[in-house]
Amino acid sequence: MVDNRYATALVIGSVLSLLATVYLSVAVGTQHWYEYRSPAAVSEANASELRALHDDFLGADFDEKTYSDTLFRLNGTMGLWWRCILVPTHSHWYREPDPKMVTECVSFTLPQQFIPKYREPGNHNSGEDLLRTYLWRCQFLLPLVSLGLVVLGGMIGVCACLCRSLTPMLGIGVLHLLAGLCTLATVCCYLAGMDLLHRASVLPDGVDGSLGWSLYLALISCPLHMMAAALLVWAARSHGQNYYRMTAYRVA
Repeated sequence: MVDNRYATALVIGSVLSLLATVYLSVAVGTQHWYEYRSPAAVSEANASELRALHDDFLGADFDEKTYSDTLFRLNGTMGLWWRCILVPTHSHWYREPDPKMVTECVSFTLPQQFIPKYREPGNHNSGEDLLRTYLWRCQFLLPLVSLGLVVLGGMIGVCACLCRSLTPMLGIGVLHLLAGLCTLATVCCYLAGMDLLHRASVLPDGVDGSLGWSLYLALISCPLHMMAAALLVWAARSHGQNYYRMTAYRVA
């Protein structure tokens, strides 16, 4: 039999784990980790420049400076696997009133995630920036590791339920703790990488950047994972101590 306190802790821990996993999955799959607010086109010459940036953004060539400049100028949003811009529905980039805008997105392919970053974005002769390169790689690998740990913990939890044992919950709690730390490291790597990018590529005048809701979802999932870990570890340890005490009492 499982004490009601331990059963309640397991249920709450499972719910927190599910919420954290959903939040992190949504964050990984969306592009609103960082958002730029750009001024609209003010002349036909400016509109032509923006159209050229748009064409380069959708082109086959992958260059950090090209897509970064386009994100800066076209109200871009960027995530771990997506980069998006806001463009007019028609060819009229400059007219009164403002044209209706739509979002166009391009995904980062797996090989592109491993492309080195340079001290001067777009300038391959400036030398590789190892810090930015590994921050970029960590920011998309760590959330996958986090989700993998949670899935592994869920599989162990199903086996524990079938075996009617709380002992594996201690290991599941440790897995959730590691998942929370990986999520926190993801957010830290992303923020550090964006800060270094903005130092290497100065934002144009009138362009503002801010954190997006996808990043906040990932940030929220971190304490949820850790709270779930604390509840699971407490339930496993407390139940184990209580079980040993009862066994010793019966033997005595």
